[in-house]
Amino acid sequence: MSVKIKPITDHKSYKVNDHTILKDDLGNWNCSNDLSAKERQAFNQYENIVIQNPRFKKHTTATYKG
Repeated sequence: MSVKIKPITDHKSYKVNDHTILKDDLGNWNCSNDLSAKERQAFNQYENIVIQNPRFKKHTTATYKG
């Protein structure tokens, strides 16, 4: 299963497969649906590599295969 992560608004909302993840005022990531373990792991990697990296000015779409 591959996981596709697409930015909607950088640092605020992202689309993981067909689920939308939003960042609340406290800095926590929330999703209305439960993510699978692979989706959560892929988003955590994306957050560490892209979202938290100040060198990325514009976030890109990423696909994790596994």
